Amino acid sequence: MARQNANQGLKIGQAAGPYDIDALATSLAELQNSHLDLGSVLVPVVEGGQVTVEMTADHQPEAVYLETPFGRIGVAAFAAPKTPGTWREVVRELAESLRDSGATTSIEDGHWGREVVAEVPGTVHRFIGVDGPRWLIRCVALGPTEATEPLSQLARAVLAESVVRRGNDPYPPREPLPIELPEVLAAQVAAAQQERAEAGEPGFEHLAGHETDERAPDEQGPHQDSAEEHDGGALDQLAQATLVTPDDEDFDDDPATYDDPEDEDDEDAASGPPPSAGSAMQRLRRWRRAR
Repeated sequence: MARQNANQGLKIGQAAGPYDIDALATSLAELQNSHLDLGSVLVPVVEGGQVTVEMTADHQPEAVYLETPFGRIGVAAFAAPKTPGTWREVVRELAESLRDSGATTSIEDGHWGREVVAEVPGTVHRFIGVDGPRWLIRCVALGPTEATEPLSQLARAVLAESVVRRGNDPYPPREPLPIELPEVLAAQVAAAQQERAEAGEPGFEHLAGHETDERAPDEQGPHQDSAEEHDGGALDQLAQATLVTPDDEDFDDDPATYDDPEDEDDEDAASGPPPSAGSAMQRLRRWRRAR
């Protein structure tokens, strides 16, 4: 991680993160053009990817995942003490827990230190963590075994351009920092929840009959500055979000849900919108061409 005393003048696109937002020279307006702002963490988008929002049983956002051609990537921030070393403790506990669950578990040396890798038949989970000033950021990559290398590279590229907004509120160590969905994403989630409530799905009954505001942004009252109002904004590069809850059977670890990396056409991708400055996919494409 680029520490605060060495972070002055650093900007998104240098892959020197994960960054602390208070020590980053890039403006918030610029970040809105390349990153998905989730409140406590800003995550670089993967062009053409999708977003999955996982909700708690009481319908609050618990996790947000980037769905890529190689697998699923999730980035989350946690509170931590001022002294570093939290991730080293987590690695030991996490590896032990995964082994107890029956996964083949190993610890590998990565760019920021130790990474936990857990394998079950056909699927690989990789956990990457970095200690920051009073925070810990964790990246989880999940995908089919045959896509392990490109997914790992993409996950590190995403983490290297992620930004933590810790804030000053006190939190117990290891407490997940709050997730706040961007306005457009929150509206999509609310609409999906309403649709499921009207379909009579269990757990959504209290939402039945509630109306969601689906008017165009310029019809929704007072002006609010948001990411989608910036040309080429991060949300413009993503497809519509998918909503999942703890009871959903379709939110699983099935590697068959991901596209075959060999099917990706770089020429077609080049003809689309240009990648943003903080694009993880852009860095991955450069890596693949250099292979």
